[in-house]
Amino acid sequence: MKPFAYVRPGSVAEAAEAFAARPGARYLGGGTNLVDLMKLGVEEPGTLVDLTRLPLDAVEEVPGGALRVGALVRNSDLAAHPLVRERYPALSQALLAGASGQLRNAATTGGNLLQRTRCPYFQDVSKPCNKRTPGSGCGALEGVNRDHAVLGWSEQCVATHPSDMAVALAALDARIELYGASGVRTVEAAEFHRLPGEQPQRDTVLRPGELITGVLLPAATAGLPSRYRKARDRASYAFALASVAAVLRVTDGVVEHAGIAFGALAHRPWRARRAEEALVGAAPTAAAFERAVDLELSAARPLRDNAYKVPLARALALDVLTRLAPPAATTA
Repeated sequence: MKPFAYVRPGSVAEAAEAFAARPGARYLGGGTNLVDLMKLGVEEPGTLVDLTRLPLDAVEEVPGGALRVGALVRNSDLAAHPLVRERYPALSQALLAGASGQLRNAATTGGNLLQRTRCPYFQDVSKPCNKRTPGSGCGALEGVNRDHAVLGWSEQCVATHPSDMAVALAALDARIELYGASGVRTVEAAEFHRLPGEQPQRDTVLRPGELITGVLLPAATAGLPSRYRKARDRASYAFALASVAAVLRVTDGVVEHAGIAFGALAHRPWRARRAEEALVGAAPTAAAFERAVDLELSAARPLRDNAYKVPLARALALDVLTRLAPPAATTA
């Protein structure tokens, strides 16, 4: 491992200042992804700015009925929090589907959002990867791409984002709180991660030096039926081959609100906007769910080895939506 400097700031402002003053710095939370990448030589930070002593480790109710989750709340604590389990069950389910118990005890909310792809070409410095080394090529495009994207990919990158939590946050209309040189701002969770386009090395819309300070879970989706389901090669401690999070509000036999997001299909959690639009105002029947999901997945462009992801994601989505709808409605 190459030597690096270490800074432990006492406030969010100090952290942002320390980061800005040291080119090549990285923020350190739980370290469950960053430290692995440092061992592989993928990340070589000149300075680690340790955030773990900052007061960002609480889950708090805020005026209006929303919940604010600090960036340093551990994944295991967030999954087990009574208000999260009660109001946002899809988020708790997604967190418990990720990694192992030991890693969930260390991983943080902010770090989960900022984890890098698990593409083997990205993690192997001897292989070409535009995300790691812009202009070097995408080894997965014509290589082993069974686990890679079917939606939103570009010729520059076909990697997927590995987070389970981020998929649930996208479906639940959460917002990400950010702090940087220009002050505080929030962005929609569904828009926080980027599609690769011509700049696959940019995972998110973070501006230089910004850090995540928290996540806002909105009152509007609190208490609504929500669910997360994930398919993987083994029953635990494995990344998704496909996943889906959904939240549904049905009023007087009609879908009033739908939030649907797919995981492991794209460079970011894929918010299924077309499917949602097709469902709102419709009766929550099996036929309506099939039409909406098929409309969304019609944009898929499978690679050589991963066409299986489309029917897999379809089956997961239909199962989740059916379970969220009132039992009598789905028989129509």
